[in-house]
Amino acid sequence: MIKKLAVYCGARPGCNQEYIDMAAAFGDAMVKNHIELVYGGGRFGLMGTVANHVLDNGGHAYGVITEELYSRNTSLSRLTDLKVTANMDLRKETMMDMADGLVALPGGLGTAEEVIQAASWTGVGDNAKPVAFFNYNHFYDQMYEQFVVMNREGFLEKEYLDAVCFTDSFGEMLDFMNHYQAPTYRQYH
Repeated sequence: MIKKLAVYCGARPGCNQEYIDMAAAFGDAMVKNHIELVYGGGRFGLMGTVANHVLDNGGHAYGVITEELYSRNTSLSRLTDLKVTANMDLRKETMMDMADGLVALPGGLGTAEEVIQAASWTGVGDNAKPVAFFNYNHFYDQMYEQFVVMNREGFLEKEYLDAVCFTDSFGEMLDFMNHYQAPTYRQYH
């Protein structure tokens, strides 16, 4: 069962109020489902919106931020707990260790890099936790299509394609994660 969810998302608000509304609803849904937040620790954009909604509804939010970003005063001050790491690699590892599942809401390059790393580690046996793309407003349609191309062209086995969830439904995402069985790691012959 998912008790702590790592959420990767934009440190910017996007160009449409709908993204902020979606992030707020996502944070509300986490608390309603008794799920604690693990995220990058920031106070801006979708990151801050999810965290504030979790906290405003009585939930717990655990931030993991780099020393560099912390020194720029980007962290949310009211978190349940904030860990400061030396670099991004340690930040990503810490978040993955703390969470039971990992999901990307809309975001930029950092969001994509973090969630794709989590998904790619499934194949090498370094991540047995479920990974999802919250595909709000078809934001990740092209990402899914690229994964399908990788599979079709022989670079991504079907079991690893199927090990990643693409949905715009919190309930479907949670159902996928709660019933997830990690595929065996990739074998080379």
